[in-house]
Amino acid sequence: MDYHVNYINKDIKLSHYNGKLFKTEAAFDDHLLVWLISGETKIIQADETFEFGAGSTFLIPRNQLATIINKPKDGLPHKAVAMHLKTERLREMYGQGNTMPKTVQSKIFSFHKHPLLESCLASLIPYFEMQENFPEHIASLKINEAVFILQTIEKDIDGILSNFEEPGKIDLIPFMEKNFMFNLPLEKFGYLTGRSMTTFKRDFFKAFSSTPQRWLTKKRLEAAHYLLAQKNKKPVEVFYETGFENFSHFSFAFKKHFGYSPSTLNTTDL
Repeated sequence: MDYHVNYINKDIKLSHYNGKLFKTEAAFDDHLLVWLISGETKIIQADETFEFGAGSTFLIPRNQLATIINKPKDGLPHKAVAMHLKTERLREMYGQGNTMPKTVQSKIFSFHKHPLLESCLASLIPYFEMQENFPEHIASLKINEAVFILQTIEKDIDGILSNFEEPGKIDLIPFMEKNFMFNLPLEKFGYLTGRSMTTFKRDFFKAFSSTPQRWLTKKRLEAAHYLLAQKNKKPVEVFYETGFENFSHFSFAFKKHFGYSPSTLNTTDL
């Protein structure tokens, strides 16, 4: 895989990808601010899909379940600067005020080619050329600058960045029915539903009369079958939209479950 990441410190990185596509399932521990220099990024959530092109800047709030697909475009690699906005830093920044902003519902924010944010993140590029360690105090200043710009250009951002609550215990059934297609470790599903791993498995069996892995595989295969048979999607599109790690695993599991291959339902070339 032609994927390279260059860190100037633990919270700021420049990624470079020149393959066909790079897919990851995410529910980040930190807010992630991204400036897409070239290529394209598709973010698939349970209720909404976002597509970003070169020059876009966007924020993915922490604990947001999503499938992220990065691709080169127009002969250029997928290249992006990403900045982690950690809870510890934000606690310190917001703790300096007298009142905390009202919490708002987390969502992905798009700041398409916003000159202030683009200028802030573009100013980091020369530092990736440095051979010696990047001065930590400069990294801190650049992250703080980005947060101040976000506060200036987006009225709802304080309600996201100042929310330090951990996920509470929620009803498993609607959560899993909505988010089964995200291929995350069971520990992450447990955390996002406010449970330890032991409690998650116990409550899951009570709710679904099945183990998490068996239920997830069955749900993903049923969703894949629907997309192939009813939406006429290509098998190579369906496998990553329904949470399978790779095409060969998807094809094997599909044939084992239904008795025929995915291509039987779709004559479009793979």
